Parts: sequence; C-alpha cells; structure tokens
Amino acid sequence: MANATLLQDAVAHEVPGAYEAPLFGAYSKKVGMWLFLASDSLTFGALLFAFCYERIYTNWPTPFHVQSIVNSTIMTGCLLSSSLTMVMAVFAAQRGDRAWLRNWLLATMAFGTAFIVLHGLEWSHLIDEGLTLPIFPKSAHAAAGEMADITKNTPQFPQTFFGLTAMHMLHVTIGVIYLGVVAFRKWFLPVLAALWAAGYFLIPTDNVFHYGIHALGLALVVATVILLLKPKVYDAQDVEVAGLYWHFVDLVWMFIFPLVYLLSTKIT
Repeated sequence: MANATLLQDAVAHEVPGAYEAPLFGAYSKKVGMWLFLASDSLTFGALLFAFCYERIYTNWPTPFHVQSIVNSTIMTGCLLSSSLTMVMAVFAAQRGDRAWLRNWLLATMAFGTAFIVLHGLEWSHLIDEGLTLPIFPKSAHAAAGEMADITKNTPQFPQTFFGLTAMHMLHVTIGVIYLGVVAFRKWFLPVLAALWAAGYFLIPTDNVFHYGIHALGLALVVATVILLLKPKVYDAQDVEVAGLYWHFVDLVWMFIFPLVYLLSTKIT
C-alpha cells in the first residue's frame, strides 16, 4: 500500500500543479507572486507619497518641457505594447505552443529593453544638463543652467525623480531577465554574460550606468544558481506568474508617468 501511494505521488508530480493544493483558487506560485507584488507596491507607494508631499509643500520646479513628455509617451507606448505581447505569450503557453511562446516573450523583452535604453538616454541628457545626485559622477557641462540650479536650490527634486525612476527601471530590467530565463532557460545565461561584459567594458567608468551594470552581473549569478539547482521546462503557470510581474511593472509606470513628468513639466 505504501509503495502504491508513493508511486501515485510520483506519477502525479509529473503533471505540473496536479499535486499542489490550491489556495483561494490559485496555486502557490501565483499566491507568492501576489504577496510579493503587494509588498513591492508599498515601496513604490512610499516613494510616490514622498514625491507628492514635496510637490505640495515645496516651491517645486518645473524643469521638464514638451520634449520630456514626448519621450515619456514613447516609453509608455513601449510598455503598453509589451503588455499586449505578454498576454499573447500567456495564451501561447496555455495552448502549449512553445515556438510562439518564445516569440512573444522575445517581443516583450525587446519592448522592455527599448524602454530601458530610452530611459537611460533621458537620464544621461538630464545629468549632462546638471540634474544630478552627489553620488553621480560630475559632468563638465553641468556647472550652470536651469538643471544645475535646481540641483543646488531644490535637492529634493533630483532625489525623488531619480529614486522613483531608478526603482522602476530596475524592476523593468529584472523583468526582462526573468522573461529571458523563462523563455530560453540555460541558453539565456551566455547572452546575459555577454551583455554584462559588453556593458562593463564599453560603458565609461565616469558614466552613472557603469555602476548599474553590476545588476546584470548579480542577475547572472542568481539565474545560474536557479537554473543549475532546478532545471525545468517552465509551464503555463510559470508564464502566467511572469505575466503578473510584468503587468505590475507596467501599471506602476502608469502612476509614475503622470506624477513625475506631467506635474514637473513647463508647457512652453
């Protein structure tokens, strides 16, 4: 009898999720992701609250102009498009179409990467104009000007701006790596290693993103450990969980975009 029970359990374990008791109609992977997102929303909520508080009780500058809204709108379009491709990836996973699953995940990663690149270019432009933090490398062109005056007279502005956008950019980066692991598993590791090496050696040491490139190195270590300890083919539930994370990242940007950019924009 005991051997028969063990045999039944072993057979059941071959079916993803068949041996796992659901909680509130969802399996533990979804519940765990929902709990993480709930806790993560508190972090973003605190940063957004700080921004709103400073916006109300401080002589808040409006250094952004129409061009900033245009750039942010393009970035928003990238994330909204990535939400659509992520939904299509979930549908492909549910019908067991591995080829189109990879294609849609790759498209989602491409839109997310485009968002990161556009955001990085905007950061570089603002830093060159003088909107910086003390920990950032000093720019030779940022000694004077509107942005430099704001950094000097209203240091809360660059602190809240870079704090919010950096946190979100980090989440998008993690999401792209997450989807790469789900889509390509161990084959994504050499790609991630190549990206880290290219960023480390090609990005100048006096650029603020040279420090951020180490996030890719840390992600490489974590992804390697996960894929070596538990190599598996990710099923539809795993893709749905990844989709929950990605849609959360998109939703957060819908709050950051109007608050940070529109409320700090001078329409001229």
